Amino acid sequence: MHIARSGSALLAGAVAVTLSVTALPAASAAPSSTAVISEVYGGGGNSGATLTRDFVELANASSGPFALSGLSVQYLPGTPSAGSLWQVTPLSGSLAAGGRYLVAQAAGTGGTVALPTADATGTTAMSATSGTVALVSGTTPLTCRTAADCAADTRIVDLVGYGSAVVREGSGPVAGASATASVSRGASLADTDDNAADLTAGVPAPVNAAGETSGGSGPGEPEGPTEPGTVRVHDIQGTTRVSPLVGLPVTGVPGVVTGVRTSGSRGFWIQDTAPDADPRTSEGLFVYTGSTAPTVAVGDSVLVSGKVAEYYPAAGTQSLTQLTGPLTTVLSSGNALPAPVVLDARSVPGAYVPTAGGGSIDALPLEPGTYALDLYESLEGARVTMSDTRVTGATTAYDEVWVTVKPQENPTRRGGTLYRSYQDQNTGRLKVMSLDAARPVPEANVGDVISGTTTGVVDYASYGGYNVQATELGTRVDKGLRREVTRKQKKNELAVATYNVENLDAHDDQAKFDTLAEGVAVNLASPDIVSLEEIQDDNGAVNDGTVGSEATLKRFTDAVVAAGGPRYDWRYVAPEDGKDGGEPGGNIRNVFLFDPERVDFVDRAGGDATTAVRAVRTKKGAALSVSPGRINPLSTAWNSSRKPLAGEFRFRGKPVFVIGNHFASKGGDQPLHGRYQEPVRGSETQRVQQATEVNTFVTSLLKADRSARVVVLGDLNDFAFSPAMSALTGGEVLKPLITTLPVGEQYSYVYDGNSQTLDHILTSPAVRRFDYDVVHINAEFADQASDHDPQVVRIK
Repeated sequence: MHIARSGSALLAGAVAVTLSVTALPAASAAPSSTAVISEVYGGGGNSGATLTRDFVELANASSGPFALSGLSVQYLPGTPSAGSLWQVTPLSGSLAAGGRYLVAQAAGTGGTVALPTADATGTTAMSATSGTVALVSGTTPLTCRTAADCAADTRIVDLVGYGSAVVREGSGPVAGASATASVSRGASLADTDDNAADLTAGVPAPVNAAGETSGGSGPGEPEGPTEPGTVRVHDIQGTTRVSPLVGLPVTGVPGVVTGVRTSGSRGFWIQDTAPDADPRTSEGLFVYTGSTAPTVAVGDSVLVSGKVAEYYPAAGTQSLTQLTGPLTTVLSSGNALPAPVVLDARSVPGAYVPTAGGGSIDALPLEPGTYALDLYESLEGARVTMSDTRVTGATTAYDEVWVTVKPQENPTRRGGTLYRSYQDQNTGRLKVMSLDAARPVPEANVGDVISGTTTGVVDYASYGGYNVQATELGTRVDKGLRREVTRKQKKNELAVATYNVENLDAHDDQAKFDTLAEGVAVNLASPDIVSLEEIQDDNGAVNDGTVGSEATLKRFTDAVVAAGGPRYDWRYVAPEDGKDGGEPGGNIRNVFLFDPERVDFVDRAGGDATTAVRAVRTKKGAALSVSPGRINPLSTAWNSSRKPLAGEFRFRGKPVFVIGNHFASKGGDQPLHGRYQEPVRGSETQRVQQATEVNTFVTSLLKADRSARVVVLGDLNDFAFSPAMSALTGGEVLKPLITTLPVGEQYSYVYDGNSQTLDHILTSPAVRRFDYDVVHINAEFADQASDHDPQVVRIK
C-alpha cells in the first residue's frame, strides 16, 4: 500500500483473537515524512479504564502542514469476517507541521477522565485489544480484508494493526493494547513499515491540535500514585538528548516542584533531591499538563506518573524531555528546593556544540564539560543561578531578555556580545523569562546589568533554544546606553545612508513615522541620499492589487521635515503584485530618498518591474540605461524576493551610482542551537546568487568606466564573513566598509543576544576618501522603531 507518514502511530483496542498471523503477508510501502497515526486507544470507557472514550491520534513530523480535508480514519476488526466493513470517520482541516490531531471515537460507561477537545469525532467502537486503523485518502470505505490486499490500495496513507490483527504492516502487529494501554510511536515518529517495531504500548496520552491533553489529577486524588516507583528523573533524562524511555509509561516518579507555569505551555518542573553521580543526566524534568492549569505549588513533594515524551518545538530544533498525561500526588508541601547549579564564566565551556557532520546530535553522549549546549542539556529542567549578568539582547515585547554569564566574551564597545564567525559561537548567552506574572523581566537595553541573583529552571524553546524560566530575578542597573547621533556631512561630502524601516506603510501609527523620521533627520544628520528597505505599498498587508507607495512616502517625508530635516524627493520601481516576497499583500520594495538641494537624480525613462538596467559606456563615462532601474529582475535569483534598485545621481556635477538592496532572509535556516550540527543555512544559496547578480552588474559599470563611483548598500541579510559577501565583493570590485571599523563596532543588528551585521555599505575602488559610521539607535534598545540600525558613509 502507499503509506505516507510523518509521524508515529500507536494503536490500542480491537477484538482479541487467537488466529496465528505469522504466515500472512504483511502490508508495506515506502515510509513517508508526512502524516502518520501516532496513537490508538480502544479501551476508552471499559472497566478499569481512566479515559471515557476511544481515540485515534494523528501526527505530522514534517516542516509543512498536511491537508486532512477529504481524508478519513477507518477501523476494521482484528479478525475480519466476510461481512466485516471498514467504519469511516471523515476528517477536516489540516495537520500542522509538528502538530497532532485528535479523533474521538465511541464512549463507554467506564472511565472518569474526558478526552481533550477532539478535532474530529466518530462513533466507532474499537476493540481494546485487537484491530486495524487506517488513515485513508477519501471517505469511501476500504474493501480490503488482508494485509496483501490493503498493501495494494494506494488510498491508504498509513495503517496500524495491533493485538492479533490480520491487517497490519511488517512482521506482526504491535502488542500490549488493553483497557488501560494504548499503542503509540516514539517522539521521532519513526515509520519503518513494521508496526511491531515502530509502536509500543503505554499509558494513553491523547493530544489535540491545540496541544491540549487530558490533564492530570490534583493533590491526593485516588488515581495518582502513592508510593515511589522504580524510575527516577535521571533515568528519564538519560545521557543523551533523547530519553531512553521515550514513549513509555512511568509510575510514581519522585521530585520536588521547583517552578510552575500557568500560561502558554502549562505545566510544572520537578527535581529529584537524590541525584546520581553522572554529570550528564539532568535531575530536573518538565511535567506538561496541557490545557489544565497545574494544581501544585513550588516546594510540593510529589509523585508523578505519565508517558515520557520528547517535544520538538519546531523543525530542526532539539527536543524537550517531558512527562505528558500526568497523574500527580502531593505528599507534602513547603519543602526546601535543591541547590541550584551556578552558571558563570568558569562553569560554562568555551566550545559551543559537538558536530555530527550536518546530522542529528540527538544520540551523541553528552559532554557537559566540553560543550556549552551539552551543559545546558544536562541541566534541562534543573535549577540554575547566575549573578550580575550583562544584557546582550534588549527586553522584547514578549518579556524576554538575553544575558551573558561570560561578561568578557567578545564584548562590543556598547556592552553587547559580538558574533564573529560561524566557528566562534558565544557560549554564555541565555534567554531569561519570568515565571512570576506579577514581576516580569525588567525593561533593559544592551549593556545594562541584571544585578544580584537570577535563579530559575532551564527550559528549551524554538526561539533562542536554552533559556532560564526565572523564579527569582535580579534588579536592572541602567548603564546609560544612549542613541547615537552622527556628524553632519561637510559641503564637499556626499552622505549616503541605508535604513531598514521594518514594513512601513501608510496605515502605520504616526508615532512610527515620527520616530523613523527623527532617525533620518537627527541621528543620521539628514544624509543626501537614503536607501530605504521594507517600504510597503500604501495599504500594507491588504492584498488587493495595490503596488504604489506614494502615500507612505508622503507621510514619511513630511515627518522628516517636521523633525527638522530636508524636503526629500523619492524614486522607486513598483514591483509586480505579489512577486517580491515579504509580508503577503505588502509588495515590499527598495526606495531612494534624496535631497534635491544637495544632489540631482538622473531620470531615464523605461525602468519598470521587469526591465533590466544596463551599464552604458559614453564619452563622459558610464551611465545607466534606465534610472531608476532594477538589476536583472527576471533572474531566478530574485524569485519571491526584493529586486535591487539602481539609480544614477550627480553630486557637484559628478556621477555617483547607488544600488539599494534587500537580499533574501534567513528564514528556514536550521537554528544555531538545533539538533543538526553544523546547521544547514539553506537560504544562503539564494543570497549567493543575488550577490553574484549585483557583482556582475557592478563589474559591467566598472568596465564602462573604471573610475565610476559606486555605492552598494542595504540589508543584505548576511554577515561580513559569509559566502554571500565573498560573492558580492569578488574580483575586488567592492570594499565592505563594516570591516574598516574597530572589531567591537562591527554590528548593526542584535539577534538572540548576538550583536551582528546584516546591513552593509560597500564602495567601488574609486571611492578612496570616506568616513563611515553605523549609527546605533534601534537594535540595542527595548524601545525601537526598527530592528535594524542605520548606517551612513560620507564620501569626499
